[in-house]
This record gives sequence, C-alpha cells and structure tokens, in this order.
Amino acid sequence: MRLSPVILTVVIASLAYTTPPEMAFSRLLPAAPALAASMWPVLPTVLIGTVCLILMIGLSLVFPDLGTWWTAAGIIAVTVAAAYGSHVRLQRERTLFQVRLVADAAQQVVLSPMPRRIGRVEIESLYLAAAAEARIGGDFYEVVDTPYGVRLLIGDVRGKGLPAVGAAAAIVNAFREAAFAEADMVDVARRLDASSTRYNSAFPPEGPMERFATALLAEIPHEGGRIDILNCGHPPPLLLRPGGVRILQSATPSPLLSLAELIGDHYNVDSFDFCPGDLLLLYTDGIAEARARDGEFFPLAAWMGRQPPTPPRELLAALHSDLLRYSRGRLDDDIAALAVRLDAR
Repeated sequence: MRLSPVILTVVIASLAYTTPPEMAFSRLLPAAPALAASMWPVLPTVLIGTVCLILMIGLSLVFPDLGTWWTAAGIIAVTVAAAYGSHVRLQRERTLFQVRLVADAAQQVVLSPMPRRIGRVEIESLYLAAAAEARIGGDFYEVVDTPYGVRLLIGDVRGKGLPAVGAAAAIVNAFREAAFAEADMVDVARRLDASSTRYNSAFPPEGPMERFATALLAEIPHEGGRIDILNCGHPPPLLLRPGGVRILQSATPSPLLSLAELIGDHYNVDSFDFCPGDLLLLYTDGIAEARARDGEFFPLAAWMGRQPPTPPRELLAALHSDLLRYSRGRLDDDIAALAVRLDAR
C-alpha cells in the first residue's frame, strides 16, 4: 500500500509509452501525487509529482501531440494541492495521537491494572469501548482486597466516550476508599451514590437527561462459601457450576447511583452460595444487548451454559471472540466484564 503511488506511476507511464498517443494514458499521471497525499509526508508527495512531471516531458519528446502543457499544468496543480492535503492530514494525525494519549491516561485512572489472583479468588477482566478511536468509555470495574473480603465493583455510566469518564472515575475512586473503610456494603453503596451525585452537581450533563449509573457490588469472604451482592439496577451476574447456569437475581433491587435522593436509599444485599470451582461472570449491558444483523440480542445466559469448566481468562477470551463474531464487529455500546473463580484450598 505504501508503494502504490510508485506502482501507479510506473503503470501509467508504461501504458502511455506502449499504447497509441490518442489513448492519452499520460493524462492520468496527476493521480499519482493525489494518491500519495493520503499516505505519504509532504516531501515524498512533491517528489512523486516531480517525477510525474519529468515523465510527462519525456513522453512529449516521443509523442509530440500529447498535449504536454495541459497535462503538465494539471500535474503541477494536483501536486501543490496534494502537498497541502498531506500537511493537513499529518497535523490531524498528530492531534489524534495526542487525544488518544490523553484518553488512554484517563482510562487508566478508571481501569487500573488488576491483580489476577487474590488469595483463593482468580480474576480476569475484559473491556471494549464503543468509541474505538479513543479506546475509552463509561463502563468501569474494580477489584480490591479488604479486611472484609475481596470486593468487586462493575458498572455503567449512562452515555459513552469522554463525557462519561469523569463520572465513572468519581465512582471508582470512591469505591477504592469506601471498600476499605466501610464494613457494610450498604455504606459503600451510599458513598458511591454521594460521590456520583456530587460529581453530577459540579459537572452537569449537557443534555436534558440526568447522568446516572448502574452498579453492582460483590463481596467474597476470605474463607469463601458465599458471595454477597448489592445490585443498583445492574444486569444480574451469571454463576456457572456443574449443575448449569444460575442467574443471581436480587430479590429487591437497589436504586441506581445518583437517584437515591429521588427514590430513596433503600439498599438490599443478597447472599448466594459460591463454592470452589464455581465461575462467576459480572458484565455490563453492552454484552447482553449486543445485536446480530437480524436484531437479535446476544444469548448470554445460553452461551454461558454451553461453556466448559475453564479458567476466567479463557472464558473471557471465548466471550470476546464470540461476541465480535455475533455482532460482526459492530459494538453499539461499551463492554466490560469480570470473570471470577473460587479455587479449592
């Protein structure tokens, strides 16, 4: 691809030399510098235009009736325009590169590297942003080892891209502090809600709708045996065990973050059995709502039921591959997932 302007120049010059003059293939020479502008810097673009001009003058010596001056003027004009276009393209690429660096740095604030194992708990994560150019979105997760057990957070701020990152960062940073300070997960959830509400008050959304977030808190005691879940309007986790897949649906859902003041801060914690070998999948709605071309949603629960007992890393690798295949590579929403397995002593 990088040599295509050179190849195009050689092909056009060869056709112009080997075909009758009335076919006038030489008039296609300005296409070479135009093509070079899309992939080459300014100087090589000007150089290929100069080569085309020299070839045109050489062809005029062999075929005097080629209309040399009109074609030469076209080559010069296109080369000047192509050089300017190449300059503008390079400036935009530099700007985009800087934006991506900032986006990656911002994403690292929200999604810091996680340990793959905490005691008996094996953990793996998956993140895909719908705004692929910036590699950043509003989904978030975190895992911390606390005196009360391994605590996990996964959530989704309404919206995507840079506007949602600040809200996600506020929630994750609040969780990192509250998970160590609060013994009760209800108090952790209240602190997340307060942090999200403060952020939204200081940086209100541009549109008419409120910026809220779904979130799911989970706690696995160090001795294992159970998992406690507090669900703030988030998709329920899936638990894979030899007997099949269980949807860990909360009996009483808790309010979404930033909405507790409107509907009350009545939080509920549900406990479920979590035995050695069990595989837990926490995910955002971008996975369950991924669509095929016919509009059908990705059958996540059925897909989970077909998976063999496998390490978390292999489970998420299979999910990633099958999800992209199912949606033909088109993601309409950010995607985040945590896979957790409890090992035997």
